[in-house]
Amino acid sequence: MYDKMLVLDLLRQIKTTLYKIKTRSAGIAESRFFTDTEEGEEKLDGICMLFLAVGESLKSMDKITGGLLLGKYPDVDWIGAKGFRDVIAHQYFNIDAEEVFGIIQTELEPLMRAVDSLIKELE
Repeated sequence: MYDKMLVLDLLRQIKTTLYKIKTRSAGIAESRFFTDTEEGEEKLDGICMLFLAVGESLKSMDKITGGLLLGKYPDVDWIGAKGFRDVIAHQYFNIDAEEVFGIIQTELEPLMRAVDSLIKELE
């Protein structure tokens, strides 16, 4: 069995970080914003750092729970979320702004809902 309080703490941190990504990316209508403006480049840097933190926390949580918890939500691309952390950490100069924008547009909300569900399940 795993430390439920530790996992809850990680999930709450992940939830807060995902909310930051959502608010910091609000109003961005296209990926070019990230590459065509200094403000956009700064936002991209910050958002990528937040995604890195989420991916690292998901990896830690998955290790702590022996892979049991994330498997309850197979509709979420957990492997992709954790893998994106690796891309950011190891291939930072090759990050594709269009890919980041796409992840924000399509993957962020489902991930947020799954994290909320996991928190409720453990509380």
